[in-house]
Amino acid sequence: MSPPVRAVILDLGNVLAFHDNALLFRRLGARAGLDAEEAARRLSGAGWTAANRGLLGPEGIRRDVCEALGVDVPMEEFTALWNCHFTLHDAVMPHVERLEGQVKRLLLSNTNVLHVAWLKPRLPVLERFDHLVLSCETGHVKPEPAIYEEALRHAGCAPDEAAFFDDLPEYVAAANTLGIRGHLFTTADAFDAQLRALGL
Repeated sequence: MSPPVRAVILDLGNVLAFHDNALLFRRLGARAGLDAEEAARRLSGAGWTAANRGLLGPEGIRRDVCEALGVDVPMEEFTALWNCHFTLHDAVMPHVERLEGQVKRLLLSNTNVLHVAWLKPRLPVLERFDHLVLSCETGHVKPEPAIYEEALRHAGCAPDEAAFFDDLPEYVAAANTLGIRGHLFTTADAFDAQLRALGL
């Protein structure tokens, strides 16, 4: 029999906030005079991972993206473009809120400093989370074991006492390999049912 869940670890993208990468590439491409497919191709290199590992700060991200697209966009305009693809997932918030006081709540996200700076004030629930494990702060990215281990350290529980929710199957599989109870996130209603099945 599985032990009670003591911590719920949530992904950010497509869980707490949707990200429409196709929209991002369309907007960036239009600014650079490129079609979305070409913008996506140019931005598919190492810069994404470097930003997510915290190797690029705000100016480094702006410069890296602008160089790839062949355009120079001022920081204020770039920040708006870089975050244009996010929509808050309002339907999931009541289910996240009701976990307060029942379990520890942690965020585990592959992200960069500009996305964090934009999303945190728009997701005030994160201020009440027990910890935010962000790839741009740890230097590790999912599905590397080290970032899951970092989350467990802050959760203060055994792997099988933690439930992890992510929209990408490979990241769920990586959690399961470490003994964490990984679940594929699909919809707010399905998430509610998954929580209830865990006794939450």
